[in-house]
Amino acid sequence: MVRLFLTFAILCGLYNEAYGKSSIDIDMKLKALNKPALKTIKSEDGDIIDCVDIYKQHAFDHPALRNHKIQMKPSVVFGTTKTTIPNNGTSKPITSQIWSKSGTCPKGTVPVRRVSREDIMRASSPSHFGRKTPRRYDFLDNALKHKGNFNITAERIRQPRPKDRSEAILIAIGYNYLGAQSDINVWNPPGVQFNDYSSSQIWLLAGLSDKFETIEAGWVVNPHVFGDSHTRLFTYWTKDSYATTGCTNLLCSGFVQTTTRFALGAAVEPVSTPSSEQYHITVSMYLDPNTLNWWLTCGDNVIGYWPGNLFTYLKHSATAVQWGGEVYSTNVRKKPHTKTTMGSGRWPSYLYGEACFHTNVRIKDYSLQIKYPPYLSEYSDEYDCYSTKLNRETYRAEPVFFFGGPGQNRFCP
Repeated sequence: MVRLFLTFAILCGLYNEAYGKSSIDIDMKLKALNKPALKTIKSEDGDIIDCVDIYKQHAFDHPALRNHKIQMKPSVVFGTTKTTIPNNGTSKPITSQIWSKSGTCPKGTVPVRRVSREDIMRASSPSHFGRKTPRRYDFLDNALKHKGNFNITAERIRQPRPKDRSEAILIAIGYNYLGAQSDINVWNPPGVQFNDYSSSQIWLLAGLSDKFETIEAGWVVNPHVFGDSHTRLFTYWTKDSYATTGCTNLLCSGFVQTTTRFALGAAVEPVSTPSSEQYHITVSMYLDPNTLNWWLTCGDNVIGYWPGNLFTYLKHSATAVQWGGEVYSTNVRKKPHTKTTMGSGRWPSYLYGEACFHTNVRIKDYSLQIKYPPYLSEYSDEYDCYSTKLNRETYRAEPVFFFGGPGQNRFCP
């Protein structure tokens, strides 16, 4: 009886110690993420938006940014060369988020989506909250050897692919890119599993396969991080292949927000519906040559920047740009495959009004000209689950990149 009591007491002690430490870690994370608000806005979709002093935002907790002087606006603009989208269709730009119906943040503050204890508890640990799992991009090593285009599909088929991610992309590689842009068709993909995510985005990458750097932006449905299936504006960055640095949105220090109008991680609306109205966000990421900061804009709204001193390889240019979609799941390349969809959930062959797309795909290089990339390749990790189609209606028409798919289906069991 005494032995049983001692065993029970030891187990209780161990449980309380582990639980107590976990609770303390969560409290510390919440304190770091949720800065004191000068104004709080309760959104109709359930989000709470805190208007935080721009000089006291979480970005400046990063060791590299302790003495950082904030840049309020870029010294250059990406610019744009717009054309119409396919089939004489029209796509309307999304210019606001749901929370902005309920109020605005005052000048001198930035809107930040408040993180809850429940949000962090869904992660495997507070330190992994809002972070991707590590991976490799083996083609980056080849990009250093091949200046210009090479057959990315043939190269990648022979190389290890990530076990938990599936991409369907359009890729430009091998040159020095100072920026990238596209109009990203916005959907709410059906059936995103709770532990998965589905994104439509742009990536800028540089570095080596096992230590690459990336900045990313677009829209995502990520129930595990946000607790629901809303379509949300998101960003990401890392300087070590997602191993220990970087995160989604503002869930770690690094990205400096300057806008009062958009909150990273907040929901966007309206979204596209099949055979009906189509909506898009225009995402631009580009290097400011005077400060070496990478700026992010959404339409006419300057969101903020990734400071150049966060990076080594990306400090001067990117060597690869990707446009397309990504699905994260522990059940990609397995049977049964995840049912999480990409894009609209429809195959690219359905084209405009049914499939998700990037249009007005542009890059900027050292010529400082905004241009359609001269060399592009399509690639899909799992073509029977998620595929691609670079489509041109006529010889003179703007190429449009369609991508996505249903995930599990009869060809992808």
